[in-house]
Amino acid sequence: MQDVTDLAFMGVIAHYGAPDYFFTEFFRVHAQSRPEKHILRSIDENQTGRPVFAQLIGEEIHHLARTATELLRHPTAGIDLNMGCPAPKVYKKNVGGGLLREPAKIDEILGALRHACPGLFTVKMRIGFDGTEHFERILDLINKHDVDLLSLHGRTVKEMYRSEVHYDYIARAVARVKCPVLANGNITSAATAVRVLAETKAAGVMIGRHAIRNPWIFRQCREAFAGQSVTVVTLADVRDYIARLYDATRQPGLPERMHVNKMKKYLNFVGQSVDATGAFLHDMRRTETEAALFEVCDRHLLAEPAKIFADEPYPGVIARPNCETPTPDSDGCSLETITA
Repeated sequence: MQDVTDLAFMGVIAHYGAPDYFFTEFFRVHAQSRPEKHILRSIDENQTGRPVFAQLIGEEIHHLARTATELLRHPTAGIDLNMGCPAPKVYKKNVGGGLLREPAKIDEILGALRHACPGLFTVKMRIGFDGTEHFERILDLINKHDVDLLSLHGRTVKEMYRSEVHYDYIARAVARVKCPVLANGNITSAATAVRVLAETKAAGVMIGRHAIRNPWIFRQCREAFAGQSVTVVTLADVRDYIARLYDATRQPGLPERMHVNKMKKYLNFVGQSVDATGAFLHDMRRTETEAALFEVCDRHLLAEPAKIFADEPYPGVIARPNCETPTPDSDGCSLETITA
């Protein structure tokens, strides 16, 4: 997830139960681009014990291949191509989800990246741009170029995060492509992951936004897949997570108010499962200092520390006030994955 899944966040997630592998934030690729140093750190300094794939976004074939070759000099698990980001500022540049309008261009890009990647080459995409007329053709290109793994978000680019997820299209992809398929889109809990895998026959699930809300979700998925009791999370556990995340994301020289504002980006998601009224979110969004932020956390999370943190987001408690703003997700950028 862009501006989320950095080295610090990966480390915090791994503490509560790491996914099988991570994807970096996307490396922006164009004629003048060089791999961003802060994203490279999530590969070079990775201590999670899990592989990390380097995610690319771009359309210039020569420079995509050049960047892939350069990134493969680092200890990355493989190269991932983003063909799903639904942010208008991205798809208007014909990258991310914008590529889904041009199967012929996808054919060229996949061919070039497959040639540049002797190891694992993966793709994440949506089911289409504003419709699904190219869906089967693109799946056939996934087969043609021997892509090793497909992560599929079951919405079109234009549907962003508003519609229901079309899991039937994920099932169609599972039946059509040779490689494993990961189901993505509204994987909100371990129970949802179990249901989606049963419905789609996918090899696993990719989880983005809901790993911000609930970093225990990967552990819980493994437990559910194995038929075991699922870890119960309390509000006191959530208070520990917030403190750990605050410390991990602290940067030298970053003003306190900016750090608090950065935390609000994460807590907008965490708050979806704290209380049904949205009171935590209301109070948290109005803080400007570390002391004020943690006073709100203590008041809402430690008053009843044994209270259960909801597995699913409470209905009507939204992560962001403006629903038109794209939320971080698998196709939005970098993700975490767990296989069944």
